[in-house]
Amino acid sequence: MISLNATHDPALRSFVESANRPDHDFPIQNLPFGVFRRGGAEPRIGVAIGDEVLDLAAAAEREFLAGLGDAIHQACRADALNPLMALGAEAWSALRSRLSTMLSAGSDHAAATTLIPLGEVALALPARVGDYTDFYASIHHATQIGAMLRPENPLLPNYKWVPIGYHGRASSLVPSDTPVHRPAGQLKDDAAPAPVFGPSRALDYECEVALFIGPGNALGVPIPIDRAGSHLFGLCLLNDWSARDIQRWEYQPLGPFLSKSFATTLSPWVVTAEALAPFRGPVLPRGQGDPAPLPYLLDPIDQTHGGFDVSLEVWLHTDAMRRSNRPPARLSACSFLQMYWTLAQIIAHHASNGCNLRPGDLLASGTVSGPTEDSRGCLLELTWRGTRPVTLPGGEVRRFLEDGDEVILQGHCRRDGAVPIGFGECRGRILP
Repeated sequence: MISLNATHDPALRSFVESANRPDHDFPIQNLPFGVFRRGGAEPRIGVAIGDEVLDLAAAAEREFLAGLGDAIHQACRADALNPLMALGAEAWSALRSRLSTMLSAGSDHAAATTLIPLGEVALALPARVGDYTDFYASIHHATQIGAMLRPENPLLPNYKWVPIGYHGRASSLVPSDTPVHRPAGQLKDDAAPAPVFGPSRALDYECEVALFIGPGNALGVPIPIDRAGSHLFGLCLLNDWSARDIQRWEYQPLGPFLSKSFATTLSPWVVTAEALAPFRGPVLPRGQGDPAPLPYLLDPIDQTHGGFDVSLEVWLHTDAMRRSNRPPARLSACSFLQMYWTLAQIIAHHASNGCNLRPGDLLASGTVSGPTEDSRGCLLELTWRGTRPVTLPGGEVRRFLEDGDEVILQGHCRRDGAVPIGFGECRGRILP
């Protein structure tokens, strides 16, 4: 577990004035990492602070990171976060501490020479993702989906024993603001004698939180649950776009395939585990009669501090809204504290058979949903398979996504005694 330190001080202010606004996602207490391009230049690692991005390569070249060691210097000059992720928590904390000092209002402001306005850069994927695994960690989502398919037995018997996941497609991960083409695939109506091939008519989003793996483990060497947190570099938002009609036809017996692999959108800024320390808390209590996790998934500290208090919102902006200059409409809001399986349990389970996790690997939570109708994290749940359409401001109706729809995910952490932090946005617009 990461303890609080000077970087979390709620009295800390930055000389970057925009970072001191109470409604900004990127105060000095956050300092998320990402990758950016400026003009036609090569990608570089940056840190978001207010409306600016600090160029870490420039900071290293100008000796602002002196004394942190050659490994950190080299990692800050890389074109992706993988080398930094590989260094481990001690290096991450040392770099974060130096950045906090450099950007504080009490500094000599010399770091201003490394700042670039966010509006002048293009944001890329934060890391080279070798492997991507998506889990199914929300019991509310699993129960509600099960109730549609198996009303008499919504939750399969293994759910409360084992974190369920599937191997996703890393090559089709895209950064926020990348357009998403409507996928085509095999579709079969219940009454049809055979499937047809065509564009999905039931395109959906899934509001998720994803983690990036830090040092990882050697092949054949599991990660113990009490060490899993040391392999968690940070979190971002993830939209697991899903073609429900393709999924419905293909998922048995081996699970989703082409219904998921056409695109997955990531928010560009990775909020570090250390930045999230003030927002940790107890996990969702298990229901009466639920089994305790097996010993390899049970750690007392994880049970008391393994929850992340992240509030998530899903917004929809349609073509009609844009044409009439109307703002996006909020579809749902939910809490990441509602997850049945913790991130440490997900990491430990993934590596429990000796599977090697590598720096920059991406593990996602699965759809984050709550117990109420307005906390459901996808249209499949919100519209109950399209049978209960959502009416938007202005009178538009949605069962599933239409061409031109833009889905916007947002995440924020707020607690008494801590400065609120945010994740930025995870956006994607549907093209034909």
